[in-house]
This record gives sequence, C-alpha cells and structure tokens, in this order.
Amino acid sequence: MTADALASPGFAEPKADTEDRATRRARRRSQIVRLGSIGALIAVFAYFAIAAPGFAALGNLTNVVEQSTVLALLAFGMSIVILGGGADVIRGGIDLSLGANLGLCAAAYTVASNAGCSDIAAAAITLAVGTAVGSLNALAVVGLGVLPLLATLAVMNICAGAELVLTQNTVLTANSPLLSWIAGASWLALSVTDWVLVVTSVLLVLAVHGTRWGLRLQAVGAHTQAARAAGLGVRGYLAGTYVGAGLLTAIAAIVQAARLSGSSPGSGDILLSVVLTSLMSVVFSRRLLPSIGGTLLSVLFIGCLINGFQLLNVSSYWVNGVQGVLILFVVAVRSLSTRTGGG
Repeated sequence: MTADALASPGFAEPKADTEDRATRRARRRSQIVRLGSIGALIAVFAYFAIAAPGFAALGNLTNVVEQSTVLALLAFGMSIVILGGGADVIRGGIDLSLGANLGLCAAAYTVASNAGCSDIAAAAITLAVGTAVGSLNALAVVGLGVLPLLATLAVMNICAGAELVLTQNTVLTANSPLLSWIAGASWLALSVTDWVLVVTSVLLVLAVHGTRWGLRLQAVGAHTQAARAAGLGVRGYLAGTYVGAGLLTAIAAIVQAARLSGSSPGSGDILLSVVLTSLMSVVFSRRLLPSIGGTLLSVLFIGCLINGFQLLNVSSYWVNGVQGVLILFVVAVRSLSTRTGGG
C-alpha cells in the first residue's frame, strides 16, 4: 500500500466518523443525565407534596427558599471557584473554607454591631473580613502554589479559630435595624431574603454565562494551557474566584445573622451541603460542568429534601446520609463522563 493511498481521504473518514459518533453518544449521555436529574427533582417534589402535609403550601415553599438562601450564596461561590480552577478534585478549584468563613463573618458582624458600630460600618467590616479570607485563599493557591484542597483546608482552620476567639464559643445575639429589616421586610410577596437570592442569581447568571469575563473564566478552568497561550491572565481569573467566593460568603453571613439574630458556633457544618450542591449542578448542565442555574436547582432540591424530611419527622441524620450518597453519585457520573469523552 502506497503512502498516497494511506493519505487519501478514504482512510481519514472512518476515524472522523468514529469521533462524531463518540461525540453524539456523549451528548446523548449528558442529555439523559440532565433530564433524569430534572425528573428526580420533580419526583421528589411530587412525593413530598403527597406524603408531607403542607409541603406544597405557598408559605412553606417560600420558607424553603428563605432557608436555602445562605446555602445558595455559598454554593454560588464554590461553583465559581470550580469553574475557574477546574473540576479536578485534587488539583482543581475548591474552597473548603466557605463554611468556617461564614461563621467568622457572622461573628464579625455581631461583635461589631454589639460594640456600637452602625449598620453600614458593621456590614463593611463583614464584607472586608469575607474578602480578606478569599484573598488569603488566593494568595495561598495562586501566589504560593499550594494545592487548593490543602490551602483552603488550612484557611478553614484559621477561620474556625478566629471565630472561637471572637465568640468564645458561645452564641452571640445582635439586634440592629438592618437585621430587623432583612428578617421582617417584604416586597411583592417576597421577603428581603428571597430578593437577595433572586437578585444574586440573576446577576451571577448574567456575569458568568453572558459576558466575555464569564466565558473566559470557563475557558481558564476547562482549558488552562490553551487560555494561557491565548494571553488570558489565568492567575488573575483564578485569584478573583476565591475573592468573589469570600465576598458572597460575607453577604450570606449578614443574611444568616438576620435569621439567627446573631451568630452561633457550628456554621462549618454547612460545608457538606455546599460541596454537594456545587457538584450536583453539573448534572443540570449540557456539558456536565458547574453552572449558576444548575447550582440554584441543586440548592432548591436539597432545600426541598430537608424540608420534606422535617415535615415527615425523619431524623436529620438521614439527610446527611442521603447527601453523601448523592455526592458519590455525582462524582461517579462526572468521572464516567470524563473517561468516555463527555466532559
């Protein structure tokens, strides 16, 4: 067989056809996973609507949204970090400090408010603390080259220790006009907490999925070397995700302080739910990548799950078990997709 024959188009087509078929299969798998996940969300909602008294009532659904706002803000931050750093569990983007940062920011607001600071000053201090923690993560990951898993784990312990210093491991109460307004005001049948979730979701969807910055951020996470070769500031984008996650955490802390009328130890327990909702967002995406819309659906899914279990008087320990199973499922789906070319 001659070299010309080997180079002829007839010998290139089978490989191209194989790649096309593999791509189509991967897209079909992604679509099946996405539709199946949406179906599971609908099925869970339908089950609780039938089995749990009052689950489908408007007041209870509003309560689910309110209870999910803090989790959603943290999960948005985690999803942005994963988008910018990549989905690799070890070397990719992850921020394990979000839960501890939440507790520290809530404690900072409460202490500042009780010390006589105005609402504006207390909120500014809280936002500064959250941003500083995000900047510390960025410094460790981007500046020092520490693996994100280890860097954010270390920062998590720093935040937890700082919270204990501020609160002496006790519940602190706070009462201010800002907290009262967030906890009690409403507009167009939605509470301030609901509006925080709605406005933040819309802004992040537009920023992450509808702007040049968002598209470049996704390129940095998915194709780092290509993004660097194209001249994108990979380090700057990555650092920005951690700072942004810290800022979102500070906002969530103010909302939580309003709901709890202060700060309470143990905010780090929310981390499992944050990781789960961020990872689950991939199954609502066409390309099995994190997305803001997918994260919101995941948060509402977990919110309905927790609320339904509460109405059925099921132990909260079962919720943790179900979340662990869901994490294994999502990671398995993502790993299978990556091996077969669907990622």
